[in-house]
Amino acid sequence: QVQLVESGGGSVQAGGSLRLSCAASAFAFSKRYMHWFRQAPGKEREGVGFILRDGSTTYADSVKGRFTISKDNANNTLYLQMDSLKPEDTAMYYCAASPGGCYGPANCDFWGQGTQVTVSS
Repeated sequence: QVQLVESGGGSVQAGGSLRLSCAASAFAFSKRYMHWFRQAPGKEREGVGFILRDGSTTYADSVKGRFTISKDNANNTLYLQMDSLKPEDTAMYYCAASPGGCYGPANCDFWGQGTQVTVSS
């Protein structure tokens, strides 16, 4: 059973916006941490940020002030609003769920299939 499904990726010019969604199963959405990660070709995976069950959020310095993580508890959906996009934001974006902090598919309880974001200059 697929637990996390991302959508909303695409191509956008620098300065533009995109909103990613992550539809979760109720079981995945019940985890304390809901994360967004990204990975660009040839680069290490990067944690974009996460939201806790209480709604508090934490962001990587590289996206702070530009990206916003939110969730819809009624619909078990996680969001990533990305504004003022830069070419360096180009990556595959993944959502994940875990009871605590995690770093990738090997130690996050649930991991999505990813959605591609491409930002052109």
